[in-house]
Amino acid sequence: PGYWKRDLRPLLIILLAGLIGTCSAPPPLLDQVLDLGELRVVTRNSPTSYSVSPDGPTGPEYDLVQAFADELGVRVVFDTVDSVSEILPKLLSGEAHMAAAGLSITDSRREYLHFGHPYESVDVHLIYKLGTGRPREIEDILDRSIEVLASTSHVEILESLQQEHPELTWAENADVEAADLLTKVAMGEVDLTIADSPDFDIQRRFYPSLRVALDLHVDDPIAWAFPKGTGDSLLARADDFMIAADDSGMLARVHDRYFGHIKQYDYVGTRNFIRHYTSRLPRYRAMFEAAGAEFGVDWRLLAAIGYQESHWRANAVSPTGVRGIMMLTEATADYLGLEDREAPESSIVGGAQYFVRQTERLPDTVDEPDRTWMALAAYNVGFYHLKDARMIAEWQGGDPDSWIDVSAALPLKAQHKWYSRVPYGYARGWEPVLYVNNIRAYYDILVWLTEQEETEEAEDSPDFNHDSTA
Repeated sequence: PGYWKRDLRPLLIILLAGLIGTCSAPPPLLDQVLDLGELRVVTRNSPTSYSVSPDGPTGPEYDLVQAFADELGVRVVFDTVDSVSEILPKLLSGEAHMAAAGLSITDSRREYLHFGHPYESVDVHLIYKLGTGRPREIEDILDRSIEVLASTSHVEILESLQQEHPELTWAENADVEAADLLTKVAMGEVDLTIADSPDFDIQRRFYPSLRVALDLHVDDPIAWAFPKGTGDSLLARADDFMIAADDSGMLARVHDRYFGHIKQYDYVGTRNFIRHYTSRLPRYRAMFEAAGAEFGVDWRLLAAIGYQESHWRANAVSPTGVRGIMMLTEATADYLGLEDREAPESSIVGGAQYFVRQTERLPDTVDEPDRTWMALAAYNVGFYHLKDARMIAEWQGGDPDSWIDVSAALPLKAQHKWYSRVPYGYARGWEPVLYVNNIRAYYDILVWLTEQEETEEAEDSPDFNHDSTA
């Protein structure tokens, strides 16, 4: 899941390659794509690659492949698989034109695949649980239980280590995702696992006890993959697209959309947040849900704002006089027509209303999720300071409709060289950037926690596993 290193099962590959070799050579891949009017892509269902949300497909691979297909003038057909071992057969059989699944470039894969221009790099970590003793060298893991994803190059790494340490053993699991193995480590069901940095960065926010013991690989390149023997025309177009996407800043924007907020990590803060989810949020949850329904906002986003503002404390007061769960100023409360900005329900409704107004003030050219991030920044620093930052971003040759460019411009509002040139002057512009990143992290954790609740409720239901055909 995410950016993974996949080992390719040799026997299956050799059999497939031999079978394909008996057939006549197919036309170049680009010709196939253009003739069909569609680009067939095999991928994996993962938060770090491709997934389907209530609003439709999402993920970094989805964004990039869709943009590539638009450039080619064809539609995309995604084929998601459950196991990494299914990716190569689909490429070699011609079912898919390319793989966009966070594959790393390895020598074993080069025997059967061409790789495009790398668009990302990842580190490969050995993961342990805090309090169980950190392995500091390979000798420290020889007597500990290790479980890794089957059919991945994580296995290849262990096989290489085993050559120097024959006593090294591990278990391979083909029926789980990286997140599941990280959960098993956090729950103490297994001592160690191997994970790519994006998977670890996401999961450690849900399980703060997860830690990196060793870096097994650093900066492994990630790229799209194409089957050999079908020409390099599609590969060449993909390379041109990826290089242009890098030059234009598109790659940076896609990375920021999905991963820009996960590098910042606070162990104590995350543990406190998860604790407050059960100790503080329940008394206000129905209020957040009602406000979310009234204003068309995910209640979990409103709750994330509330936690960033007050840690879900109704009596919170800042040194500047803002008050309540959503920390509204007196002027904002008057603007919204609130009678009591400290009353929890009033504060939450007012915060939701104020956030929605910020989204409405932004130009129609600002798309999601940038629209939400900019509205959050405006909630924190004020809309006119955000407007100044959009102006600075444009002066610097950036895109004022892109959060990544505006977030780079906001801190400049604290520099005389810049704030003296804009209408609304000085602002501590680094604060809204941190504010937005924190809320994005809190929101992700809330989504995960509520999804866990739904899963547990479904499993506890008397209808769970009921055979409706009986």
